[in-house]
Amino acid sequence: MRKHPHLLEINSVILLQRFSRQNRAIKNLSSIPQDYWKSIHKLGFDLVWLMGVWKRSPGARLQALNAPELKEAYAEALPDWKDTDITGSPYAVYDYCLDPYLGAPEDLAEIRKKLNSEGMGLIVDFVPNHMALDHPWTKTHPEYFVAMDASQAKNHPDSCFWAHGSYFAHGRDHYFPSWKDTVQVNFFSPGLRMAYLEELLKIASRADGVRCDMAMLGLNEVFEKTWKRCQVPFFKSEPGTFGGAEFWGEIIYRVKKKFPSFLFIAEAYWDLEWRLQQLGFDFTYDKRLYDRLLHSTPEDIRGHLRAEPSYQEKSVRFIENHDEKRGLCAFGREKSWAAATVMATVPGLRFFHDGQFEGKKIHVPIQMRREPDERPEAATHEFYSKLLAFCQSDLLHDGVWKLAESNSENLLAWEWTRDQRAAYVVVNYSFEETQGKVRFSGGKELSLRMGAWQSNFL
Repeated sequence: MRKHPHLLEINSVILLQRFSRQNRAIKNLSSIPQDYWKSIHKLGFDLVWLMGVWKRSPGARLQALNAPELKEAYAEALPDWKDTDITGSPYAVYDYCLDPYLGAPEDLAEIRKKLNSEGMGLIVDFVPNHMALDHPWTKTHPEYFVAMDASQAKNHPDSCFWAHGSYFAHGRDHYFPSWKDTVQVNFFSPGLRMAYLEELLKIASRADGVRCDMAMLGLNEVFEKTWKRCQVPFFKSEPGTFGGAEFWGEIIYRVKKKFPSFLFIAEAYWDLEWRLQQLGFDFTYDKRLYDRLLHSTPEDIRGHLRAEPSYQEKSVRFIENHDEKRGLCAFGREKSWAAATVMATVPGLRFFHDGQFEGKKIHVPIQMRREPDERPEAATHEFYSKLLAFCQSDLLHDGVWKLAESNSENLLAWEWTRDQRAAYVVVNYSFEETQGKVRFSGGKELSLRMGAWQSNFL
């Protein structure tokens, strides 16, 4: 895998539905034609994240069918939606085996084989903070979860549910309401940690990496803060024991001991990315860059890119994913192109979203398996064709990256150099025409007049 890999997120149930509409003989993910995977590799991708492959929960689907706010989102995305279009959330995992809608359990290995044959790795989800509220472990291993007594349940009725003779807490972080289709794990439970380790070792035998949902919630201090704030007690193991050490440090070390090349990618926020990198994560989300590209100034973006190289190289750069609005809607067309140029040409893992290259605008809720028909936007498709072709250069993967200086506050610029070869990127990250000089290493200087949100990659 290249040092600065390219990853494409694809919603697995929507992908299958898309193909099965075209050809009824395609009934599972493993029967999707090899030419499709070839086409992705040809665009320059190293990794494919098939989002939502695991078995979904009947209880979570029932909740998804009855939540008023979700029904509004379904109607906005797909006005003619039906109950059969709703699968439940892929982040309320019922079992870490391939969902029957997508194929038989053994089909996942076949999908991985197809990707590997094209030189790409398979990334799948791991959801550590919570499980589906009807997960079998709530019956067989209630000690794995955060429980409440009757008085706490009375005080926090929206934060818990009754099952198998106990009140269980719903999964949550400490900033937002509970996820009502989930049950909260106790990260300090040694039994839970061992069960998770076993699950991850199984996953590592069938995939090449995991994207870990809300990974920072598994940090000891974050978990304690969340549940102490709710005044809910939980069992806590002694420091230095398997259940008391940092969850991620223990788990990642043990998985990589057996599968050294297995990737851990963290969805992470709250300035805890560096901490997670120190605990062994290969890459962590860079939401800070996304926010600065969306809301801030070129100077703030430039300052962000002055971070330590070791941190930047482990950062996941993106301008859209299943949690965010579509890039064209969030940024506007020309600004989204400028933002994409930035995220695709700086160090780190470059993360793209299915539909991004075609300029899709409709955000489809993750509980849905059917997508609306959208006509590709030709200008956006042409832009990404040029950008991805530029990013194929070995300079942007094996070269040395350096931020350049400019006499214009609106211009962002950098270079990649290797063996006396160089690639240059200049972006006018503003809504006005800009003129200025950019100074690269070796005395090279460019004088430029650039239109609003214009990008030059040379």
